[in-house]
Order: sequence, then structure tokens, then C-alpha cells
Amino acid sequence: MIEKWDITIPELTGGQVRSAYLYLPDSYWEDTNRRYPVLYMFDGHNVFFDQDATYGKSWGMGAYMDATKTQVMIAAVECNHSPDHGRLKEYAPFSFQDPSIGRITGQGKQTMDWLVFTFKKEIDSHYRTLPDWKHTWIAGSSMGGLMSLYGLLQYNFVFSKAAALSPSLWTAASQIETMIQLSDVKPGTVLYMDYGQEELRNRKLMLDSFRRTADRLLEKGILLNSRIVPGGTHCEASWERQIPFFMNTLLYENG
Repeated sequence: MIEKWDITIPELTGGQVRSAYLYLPDSYWEDTNRRYPVLYMFDGHNVFFDQDATYGKSWGMGAYMDATKTQVMIAAVECNHSPDHGRLKEYAPFSFQDPSIGRITGQGKQTMDWLVFTFKKEIDSHYRTLPDWKHTWIAGSSMGGLMSLYGLLQYNFVFSKAAALSPSLWTAASQIETMIQLSDVKPGTVLYMDYGQEELRNRKLMLDSFRRTADRLLEKGILLNSRIVPGGTHCEASWERQIPFFMNTLLYENG
């Protein structure tokens, strides 16, 4: 079952309404004593329903979870759709300059603070979660993938595992590398990180950036599952096909 409701994020967009989503396994109502891990995801409107998705195609996470009977909750929040690059701002850990869009002032810290200290707190208060570090994960794609990497490193006291699909490392490559080098992560921290084969052709030096990022993550002792997706492109249909790969990584030893 997927619950959907309206929320506001005053710290970011005042009274502007956006949607929040929560996937609950069927067993949630069958065993009222059971508690569940929670996977927090970015771009919530693209996670479950095609009719809500920006380009008419979602990840279909609910269908996958039901088909595999995966016993995990998924909490996701719609992004900022402001034409003034609202999504980029909210999902940028660092400010950056791009020739095609100009300067983006990053609000990633404000976004993560809200997710951790407000949204997660509400989910843990109203639902039977396992709120501890071991059972709290985060995932996203593109800028959401970058935010998942940022969340795992800078909020490692909350998140033990992350999935960063097609992370937008190009936005601030040197700052991202520095962040990794300066991060203090717990032993056992897990990251799934991928990039599409076809995507690599769209941005100059992307493969080199991906390689350096993976090297820095391994140097920090992060348990990294890193792959180049054969034929992978930058779209929900491609990311949907990666669900078994990143979910198996998140669930490993947590079955």
C-alpha cells in the first residue's frame, strides 16, 4: 500500500504544497508487532506512480516491492518544481556554476536537515519503523543521487546505507572529493553507486570523475558496490531496471 498526503517545507518553500509518499508492505497490517527498515528517496513524485512522474514514467518501486515481498518501508517527498531551478537548488549540496544554467546556490544542507530532523522524526513517530542507524537508508538518482551520497557522508549518524544512481558529480567534483576525504564514516557504511554507459558520453571527463570518486570512497573504507550500467541512460526507465541491483545491496545481511 502507498499512502500519499500533502506537506509543506517552510524552511525551503514556505506554504507551497507538495506530496509525500509512504510505501508500507502488506505485512504491516498482518503483524502489528513488526517494525521495518526505512528507505528515504528523493523525487518522490517519480518513485511510485506514472501519473505523478515528471515525464510520465516512474520507477515503479511499489510494484517491485510487492512482487518481491520486500519488507521495507519507502518514504519519499516530491521535489521543488519551481522554474527558477528549484530542484537543482534543493538537491545541490554545494553551490556551482554551469554555462547553460548559470549559478546555482545550493540548499542541500537545508533539505537534508529537514529530511532528517523533521520528516524522519514524523515517520518514526507515526509508523512502526526501525529508526536506528542500521535500518535507515537513503536513495535517489541524478541530483537525488548526489544528495544520497551527501546524506550518507555528512549525515552518517543517521544513514548506514545509500544508493546513488547516476549521481551528478559534475556539479562540484572537487568539493565532492574533499567532502569524501574529510568525512567521518562508521565501519560498515554501504554505498551502491552507478552510472549509465550511454550517460558517460554526455559529459566530458565523467568517467574520470566517477573513477576518482569511487577511489576516494574506497579509501574511506566504505563498502562500495560500483558499476557502469550496460546501455544505461539518464531516465526513470533505466533507473527502474537497476532496482534489483541496488535493493540487493541495501538488503545484504539485512534480510
